[in-house]
Amino acid sequence: MGQAQSSEPVAPPSNEQITKQLANKFAEKCFTSLELYSLKDNFKGLADTQQGVRYFKEETVSRFLEIPDVLHVSPVLFNMLSYIGAFPFLQDAPAVLGLEQMVIVITILTERYRRVLAKGPTDRRKLLFKSLAVYDKKLSEMGGEKQPGSAQAEPPAATSTTTTTAGFAVDQPGDDEPEDAAEEDDSLVMAAFESLDYVAAFKHGNAPTIHGAMIPADNFRKLVMLLLIIAPMEPQERLSQYSHRVVGDELENLRSTAESVLATFLDVEKSPGIKFKHFDAIVPVCFPYLFNGLSSLFEHFLFSKNLDLSKHKDGLPPPKMVAESEPQPLLQDKGDILDLNVLSQLSFFIPGSDLFRRLRLLYSGDNDGFSMGSFETKVFNWRAPTIVLVRGTRVDDTPNKGQESSFAATLPPRRFPHGSTSDRLTFGAYIGQPWRHTNRECFGDTDCKLFQLEPVHDVFPASSLNRDYACFTKPPSSSSSSAHGGGVSFGCPAPAASSQSYRRTGTVSLGPVSLLLDSSFEFGVFTHDHTSRGGAFATSAARPFDFQDRFEVESLEVWGCGGDAEARVQAERWAWEAREAEARRRVNLGTGDVEADRALLEMAGLIGQNRSGGSMS
Repeated sequence: MGQAQSSEPVAPPSNEQITKQLANKFAEKCFTSLELYSLKDNFKGLADTQQGVRYFKEETVSRFLEIPDVLHVSPVLFNMLSYIGAFPFLQDAPAVLGLEQMVIVITILTERYRRVLAKGPTDRRKLLFKSLAVYDKKLSEMGGEKQPGSAQAEPPAATSTTTTTAGFAVDQPGDDEPEDAAEEDDSLVMAAFESLDYVAAFKHGNAPTIHGAMIPADNFRKLVMLLLIIAPMEPQERLSQYSHRVVGDELENLRSTAESVLATFLDVEKSPGIKFKHFDAIVPVCFPYLFNGLSSLFEHFLFSKNLDLSKHKDGLPPPKMVAESEPQPLLQDKGDILDLNVLSQLSFFIPGSDLFRRLRLLYSGDNDGFSMGSFETKVFNWRAPTIVLVRGTRVDDTPNKGQESSFAATLPPRRFPHGSTSDRLTFGAYIGQPWRHTNRECFGDTDCKLFQLEPVHDVFPASSLNRDYACFTKPPSSSSSSAHGGGVSFGCPAPAASSQSYRRTGTVSLGPVSLLLDSSFEFGVFTHDHTSRGGAFATSAARPFDFQDRFEVESLEVWGCGGDAEARVQAERWAWEAREAEARRRVNLGTGDVEADRALLEMAGLIGQNRSGGSMS
């Protein structure tokens, strides 16, 4: 009888071998040959060497990306990279940023991993949170003496396959975790192992947890300031081009905008950091594009300065090209509310492709007058989406002026507290459809958004159940400026739907989540009835409570989202209306040429089609 030959078991691959295979797969599937060549060239020219290991240091990355020193964000950013560089073995973080680790980092931060790993933004969001977080007990024990998560990995230790690293503080479980808190699978990590057919390596590994982890408030503030600056960046633009945004008053405005963003996640006076549950609930609603700027920033590694594309294979210089025009500024017009920082803030929840270099100031209360007539003239001919911004100061609970008292008299009695402690308020709305007069129903669609920018950034997406998105109604000429039916509102019922209620109570109907400006544009009110259901806009994901802010309007702006084509259509419409107005003005009745006068009136639409223009004789 023969005996089957025994085969020796194959040793499982090491963590380093799996990481190398994943990096090679990312390099093959996610980069062009030119991009990969540039990355290797940049790494070769910039990397330090220690005990035969080539790696990036913090100052190297910061200097290459031109991170402004005044932001003090370099340690935060480098710790983030060191964590992601350990992917998919996150329990081994922080990683030494060698070439393979940089391939993984760039692939994930630029979202190129989608070409290999079929996972959505939810998984990347969890990974980004972990890369910024520390364990809260250690944070409280530090007491601010040392920056959380500031330790760098030592290159020699990371090259050993047997060394056990302590990892980031976020990876350590806490004693205060509930017993039934199951450790969730990181599906993005799982997808990486599946792509390499190494599922067993994941199942037997030590997947890091997010329970008890938090992002320190100060770290997140610094990162948000950087994200505000890089939001409009193109892949080949240098960050130093935006150096004017980190000096003087611009820096203070940048810091103020970052504070509004930070206030969405936590009250810094009550909590030292951001927990994942809050982070995961808020980012998809209020900041779906928060980290988009990192893609353009880290694509800089894929462009080598040593690569001269101007040379031809035959050695001859290329033909002379027509000089390219200077790129348009990020913001073509100057507004009182909208500046570069607010523009970047808007890009956190409105695609930047609709904003940067595409916004035009259609209406400004300061320039055009605070009247609905001026608003209509400037805005109604724009055939593309618009953004309305209004800034004001909170008024006292007890009205102390005549106009303020008149406005308060049209509102239901105050039931809710203020939404914040700050008296400076900025609200806005994104309207995807052209503006029109509101008769029996509101206009707008589910692309509409109601939002607050200051002092707390908050976004209220449109609902599909209630379509009271936007309303523009002029008051009757015999009514006061604060009369029912007059003004601009978002989330409030149309006048026809609420007229009976107004006649009965003498107050307007405010939507559960709504913004109302009176017809004189003097006062406004924002209402957030969190306990109600069925409004045109969803309630806040960040502030689960009822509040109402009444304010006196200081600035009001409407910006058109569009390029030259939209502006040309608007200009043509304005020109047509000007010609029509001139034709009407020049109609000279009683000249004796009755037929000519009648023809002019018909062209102007004043007579004909069952309308009478009066006697022509």
